[in-house]
Amino acid sequence: MRIVLHGQQAFGQTVLERLLERGEDVVAVCCAPTKEGKPEDPLVELAREKGLPVHQPASWKTPEALELMKSFNADVCMMAYVLLFVPQEVRDAPTYGTFQYHPSLCPEHRGPSSINWPIAMGKTRTGLSIFWPNDGLDEGPMMLQKTCEIGPDETLGDVYFKKLFPMGVDAMIEGLDLVKAGVIIKHDQRLEDGSYESWFGKASAEIDWSKPAIDVYNMIRAANPAPGAWTTIAGSELKIYDSARVDGTGITGEVVSVGGDGVTVQAEGGRILIKRVRPTGGGKMAASEWAAAVGINSGTKLGSVSCRILCCSWI
Repeated sequence: MRIVLHGQQAFGQTVLERLLERGEDVVAVCCAPTKEGKPEDPLVELAREKGLPVHQPASWKTPEALELMKSFNADVCMMAYVLLFVPQEVRDAPTYGTFQYHPSLCPEHRGPSSINWPIAMGKTRTGLSIFWPNDGLDEGPMMLQKTCEIGPDETLGDVYFKKLFPMGVDAMIEGLDLVKAGVIIKHDQRLEDGSYESWFGKASAEIDWSKPAIDVYNMIRAANPAPGAWTTIAGSELKIYDSARVDGTGITGEVVSVGGDGVTVQAEGGRILIKRVRPTGGGKMAASEWAAAVGINSGTKLGSVSCRILCCSWI
């Protein structure tokens, strides 16, 4: 079967490795254009190392891009982490069309930050979907799904690299085997039962210490390692990575203690033990080291609290 692999970064690279290990006929590799001053994408590097033709059109919404896909005379296209929009005519050019990987249980958590949001919302399960994309955002008919747990202390990095990444590679190969066997599964999604969330960016990762400690902790986990939860101290931003939740009461946003294990800050109904941080202009470091360097003590205030809490303090 003639296969086009369209993807990028480590996930696309690993899918290509698996295809080549199996002796699959990969006739072309497509990837997003390399940005000026940035290193070559690892998928592109592997494809060139193996002597495979690489194509990096800036847009797939052109007649030239459609003719390019048609020229491959492919049986199927596999999309392994693709952010560029690919129109229907291009997706349908291979004999059996195009299927795609998405790291959530569609129709829940459709969108570009589908791993972050379930963690931030405190959910205990997530998964992945292999589906046939349409012109909607992760709305196409479903081929297969796999589920996994979100541990109570697992971060974005844990869930993706230890679970959704390896599971996703296996699922992409499973999807290919179904197509090769002539088993074309397409179950429509019930979009009304799902959700779509946009990017989990900097604004989503700002810590509000007046919120319940469990919500703060979940958000820190969801942003670790990217985009990195953050707060402020004396007007400067501080990113927070590794942390733990501990019991205790006090004034929200206030440093309760500083020790060898980190810096403990009060949230609503509980505390956050900050273990690893990155101050503005610096690299990641132990929170205890940072606290000693800048003179953090009990009573130091971090970040902001909501207007509701501030207003109530005046009553």
